[in-house]
Amino acid sequence: MSYNFGTNCLFLTHHRCVTHLYSIPLLNAFKFKFYNLISDCSLQNKFFQKYHTATDSPFMGSGGIKLSMDELNRKTVEEFKQSDKTPLIAVLENIRSAYNVGSVFRTADAFLLEAIYITGYTCVPPHKEIKKTALGAEDTVDWKHFANATEAIKALKENGYKVYAVEQAINSLMLQNIQFEPNEKIAVIFGNEVTGVEQETILQCDGCIEIPQLGMKHSLNIATAAGVVLWEIVRSRIS
Repeated sequence: MSYNFGTNCLFLTHHRCVTHLYSIPLLNAFKFKFYNLISDCSLQNKFFQKYHTATDSPFMGSGGIKLSMDELNRKTVEEFKQSDKTPLIAVLENIRSAYNVGSVFRTADAFLLEAIYITGYTCVPPHKEIKKTALGAEDTVDWKHFANATEAIKALKENGYKVYAVEQAINSLMLQNIQFEPNEKIAVIFGNEVTGVEQETILQCDGCIEIPQLGMKHSLNIATAAGVVLWEIVRSRIS
């Protein structure tokens, strides 16, 4: 498939079949829609540069141009393994959905977490559903499996980690108010999609972290909760 961005028309060429889409001038709505349909970032940039200076352009905002994959400076698996990690471990207790597990791996990769501890019946890599949402992060992020959360907590505390359950509980610490030292070793436990972190597990923790919620449900998907909590802890450590 090739693209030719003409002044008054647009040609889409696929092998020997040419579709000529007439519009004099091209409708801004069409320009904008087609721009968002192009998956190749370099082609998006070419399209943007062609039309963004026009007075009637739909690209008159100050949002800027998306970075290409090469411009993201993504680490290789080996570079990730050798990088200094954030002293933060996510613990997954009895997570039933492999898709949620994969999502946490992807978040852990984004924030350079030390590891993920997988406990109970939470599925482990390699797994096709983990792979679908982790997108390769299951190969970069270190992980360990424990028979139960008690074993994981024991190992964490022996290595100097403070352990917090992410849960709504009496005397919980509200997420926006927590303050950790830059190099403090922290582990956060995320529980089952329905029952949350087990009460027995909570009693072994140093405290609970609660995400403030303002609506009706007071419930977040575990992958969403992990993204919120892990980012809040990591962002204060980014220099």
